[in-house]
Amino acid sequence: MYNKYLEIFIEVADTGSFSKAGENLFISPTAVMKQMNLMENDLNLTLLNRTNHGITLTESGKQIYKECKYIINYSNKAIEKIKKSQSKNKRSITIGTSLICPCKPLIDIWYKINDKHTEFKIKIVPFEENHTNILNTLNSNGIQLDFIVSPCDSKQWLENFNFLKLGDYNFCIAVPFNHRLANKDKISISDLSNEKVTAITRGDSKQNQNILNKIKNTCTNVEILEAPFLLEGYSSCF
Repeated sequence: MYNKYLEIFIEVADTGSFSKAGENLFISPTAVMKQMNLMENDLNLTLLNRTNHGITLTESGKQIYKECKYIINYSNKAIEKIKKSQSKNKRSITIGTSLICPCKPLIDIWYKINDKHTEFKIKIVPFEENHTNILNTLNSNGIQLDFIVSPCDSKQWLENFNFLKLGDYNFCIAVPFNHRLANKDKISISDLSNEKVTAITRGDSKQNQNILNKIKNTCTNVEILEAPFLLEGYSSCF
């Protein structure tokens, strides 16, 4: 918006020194001096009095100093106004995130493509999944979401909402930090023997039901507790 030597001129005028101006601007005193010489040549004006005691402004320099302050301030305000206007024109996409439905997989993809879609901005909203139907929970709390990331093969969900597959993920078991299985990166179905497993036992997830059937048929002394508030695809072990 303006020639950068105006900022250097302001710094020289404020500090009264090429060396101090260069130090504040992280450039050499020689570079500062060259820029000031160039500015005076371009304007065909003498702006600085160079003495052994420091740098002072000429009468022309004092006038230019005031104008430079105005130009820089006006330019910065104009740029900020344009940025705000551009931001208002962006479409905000709201993504829900929670402990069971973390939005990270979608955000990781967004970071790879956001420079090609600058008309959109992302807003992340935390929510809790504490009812049987997670979507009813969101609506009852008044939260408006464009996307959530969740494991799902629910017929009911697939019939009522659009889904985009981000990838395939392993079936997960959540356990307390002090549980005997907590330090394992992977567990087998037989590891759940002699445990209480909380999971959705009734529903419309074929994948979830297949896993539960394998647990029943493989494990000994396993107790499966019904918990309708869990998402399809997740179980928890106690």
